[in-house]
Amino acid sequence: MRVLSRALLVAAVVLIASPLVVGQTSTTHDDLMLGVWEVDLAQSRYYPGPPPVSETRTFFRATDGVRGTVKRKLADGREESIEYRADFDMEYPVSGTNAYDAVKFRRIDAYTADSVLSHAGRVFGTARRVISNDGQTMTITFRQEDPSLVRNVVVYRKVR
Repeated sequence: MRVLSRALLVAAVVLIASPLVVGQTSTTHDDLMLGVWEVDLAQSRYYPGPPPVSETRTFFRATDGVRGTVKRKLADGREESIEYRADFDMEYPVSGTNAYDAVKFRRIDAYTADSVLSHAGRVFGTARRVISNDGQTMTITFRQEDPSLVRNVVVYRKVR
């Protein structure tokens, strides 16, 4: 009887503690970046410019992985709607822009990822995405050297 009581007590503790242990899984970069991000033009720097009028980035989980969309209004009145798969360690096609047609992401840590954007197999530019410790700010540093030098540091705020 005593063995049965002890077994029941252990089973009860395991059942009660299980949700607590499962809830303490580590946060991944995917989890941190999921949501809607709006550009903070006052905190961002565009060289040579001009900056966009507005930009919203949305990351969401789809059946085939994480998807990213960029909705951008440019200073000359044009609008872009760029779509891509945002998973790590494979090159994925990009649609909605003529500037580049593929992107490959590499995870650095839970808050940081690098990417290479390419067009027809040739590097178009590189970027580093860093999400703040509180998960509310994302900074993307973009660099392009050919055909002209571009150095942008763009800050986004999570809106949902």
